[in-house]
Amino acid sequence: MIKTINPATGRDLNSYPKMMKDEVDRILLSVNNAFNDWQYSAFEERAEKMKRTAALLRERKKELADLMTAEMGKPILQSGGEVEKCAWVCEYFADNSESFLKDEIINSDASKSYVSFKPLGPVLAIMPWNFPFWQVFRFAAPNLMAGNAGVLKHSENVTGVALAIENLFKDAGFPENLFRTLVVPIKDVEGIIYDKNISAVTLTGSVRAGRAVAAEAGKVLKKTVLELGGSDPYIILEDADLEKTVETCVTSRLLNSGQSCIAAKRFIVTEKIYKDFEEMFVESMKKKIMGDPLDEKTDVGPQARFDLRENLHAQVTGSVSKGAKILLGGNIPEIKGSYYPPTVLKNVAPGMPAYEEEVFGPVAALIRVKDEDDAVKVANDTSYGLGAAVFTGDVEKGEMLAKEKLNAGSCFVNEFVKSDPRLPFGGIKESGYGRELSAFGIKEFVNIKTVYVK
Repeated sequence: MIKTINPATGRDLNSYPKMMKDEVDRILLSVNNAFNDWQYSAFEERAEKMKRTAALLRERKKELADLMTAEMGKPILQSGGEVEKCAWVCEYFADNSESFLKDEIINSDASKSYVSFKPLGPVLAIMPWNFPFWQVFRFAAPNLMAGNAGVLKHSENVTGVALAIENLFKDAGFPENLFRTLVVPIKDVEGIIYDKNISAVTLTGSVRAGRAVAAEAGKVLKKTVLELGGSDPYIILEDADLEKTVETCVTSRLLNSGQSCIAAKRFIVTEKIYKDFEEMFVESMKKKIMGDPLDEKTDVGPQARFDLRENLHAQVTGSVSKGAKILLGGNIPEIKGSYYPPTVLKNVAPGMPAYEEEVFGPVAALIRVKDEDDAVKVANDTSYGLGAAVFTGDVEKGEMLAKEKLNAGSCFVNEFVKSDPRLPFGGIKESGYGRELSAFGIKEFVNIKTVYVK
C-alpha cells in the first residue's frame, strides 16, 4: 500500500493499493491505443476539452486546494492560486497550440517543402510533490493539445492529487485512457520507461533522479526533458530600491514554504548596502507567520515530509559548522508537524551546503561581495542554472547582466523568477535540459518532420 500523510499533523490521510505489473501493462497498452486515435483529432476538439478542463479546475478549486494542502502542506491561499494557474495553462494552450504547430514553409529546390509537427505518442511524466497540480498541468496541457497521450507517475505523498488529475481529464471529455495515473513505487519506473508503449519521458525532480532517468531512457533511445534543481542567485546592487527588493526577495524565498526549484536561495549583496539589506531582510522574515496551512494568514506551512525537514536542518547545521552564522531561525520547533521556521544565514561561503547545494526550504543564504563583478562571479559559481535575478535602479544595466552575464535558463530583472505559460521554462548545467511551456515547450515532444515535394 502507498500511504499519504498530512505533514501538518503527522496523521495518515489515505492508503492506496499499488498497481501490479500486469495492471500497469494493461494501462500502458490502453493509453497507446487511445493515442492512436487522438493523434488524428482536430485542434478544435482538443481545445474544447482542454477549456472544459480549465472550467472544472475552477469549479472544483476549493476541494482541489484542500486536497493539495492536506497532502503536502502548502498554505491554502497558495494552493488556490496553483489551481487557478493550472486553468490558465489549459486555456493558453487551447488557444495557441494550433498556431504553434502550424506547418512552416521552407524555401528549397523542391516544388514545395515545409516542416510539420506531429505527435510522438504517450509521454511518461515523473513529477514531484512541491507543485503537485502545476507541475503536471504544465506538461499535460501542451502535450494533449499536441496530440500526445500522458502517463503520470507522481510522488507517493500526493497520490490523491495524481488520481484527481486523471479524473479531471476524464470528466472534461478526453478519451478515457488518454491520460492515466500509475500508482506505483519509484523502483517500478525503470520498467515503465522501457515499455514499448512509452515514447518519451519528462521529469521534474532532483539531479540524482534526472541522471537516473536520462540514463535509462538513453538505453532505449527515448527523448527526455529534465527540469531539475536550482540554487538561484539574486544579485542586489547598491542602486536597488531596497524596500521593494527585500519584499520581493522574501516572497520568493518563502514561496511554497521555501520548497521551490526556482525560489531565491543565495542573496548576493554588494558591500555598500549589505548591512541595510541584512537588517531589513531579517526583519521581514521575522514577521512571516508559520502555522496551520489551512489558515489564510499563514505564510509558511510545514515541510512536505519529515525526512525532508531533517535533510534541510542538516544543511543548516552543516553550514554553521563551516562558519556560517544564524541570524534567524535555524532550529526544529517542538510542535506537531514537519515545520521548519524562516531562517537566515550570513557569512555563507564556498564549501558550505547553503552555498553549494539546493536548499529546499525556508532558508536564505546571505553573501556579501565587493561589487557588481564579484556578484556575477558568485552568482555563476554553481553547478546549477535554473533561474537568477538582479535588482538595480538601472534597468538597462540589469537587462545587460540578465542577458549577457548570468548563466541560467530564466533571468529576471527587479522581479522574482516564476514560470509563465507564455515563456519557455527550463535550465542549463545540472538544472537539466529541454524546455516546458510556450511554443518551445510544446515542440519538445513532437516529430519535427520535413516534407519535401518535387
